[in-house]
Amino acid sequence: MKIDTQALDEIVRKISAAIPDGLKATKLSVEKNARVAAEGVFQRLDLVTREEFDIQVKMLSKSQQRVKELEQRIQELEQKVLNK
Repeated sequence: MKIDTQALDEIVRKISAAIPDGLKATKLSVEKNARVAAEGVFQRLDLVTREEFDIQVKMLSKSQQRVKELEQRIQELEQKVLNK
């Protein structure tokens, strides 16, 4: 999955905002390390995009509908066989 840089930037900004301005060198170091750490976490989470998720939901829905149709068809065929 491609990492959402806007979300990552927002996380880094929030962490950075919590550090007093008097610690500018530390603040820059924390920003850099926070970004690297956050990127690593996101990569390990094996996330999918919303678009990929929505596609999978649609595919699952279609598959479930097809299974229902096939189950109905099987039931109809079984009834025909039993009635002969």
